[in-house]
Amino acid sequence: MRTGNEPITARSPLRLRCGLAAFGLVWATGGAWLFAAAGHPGWAIACGVLALVALVDLIVVIRHIRQGPHYQPGRDVPPYEPVKERRPRP
Repeated sequence: MRTGNEPITARSPLRLRCGLAAFGLVWATGGAWLFAAAGHPGWAIACGVLALVALVDLIVVIRHIRQGPHYQPGRDVPPYEPVKERRPRP
């Protein structure tokens, strides 16, 4: 059902984002370790920074998922209605 207010009531695919962040964390950590073992410190640092970004994203996503249906509504929760403005626009 399209209501025309989709940008306001859009739902974030947090579980997909969580999976992608975990995937990126595993690969970036592995890449940092392999580059460090191969003697390429620049690439190892780049992969380490990428792993840190993926870890922070994973923490934020897990926090939002645990905060409940306001951040990750299920299929049984209807979309939120947009906030009505109390004062008329000029």
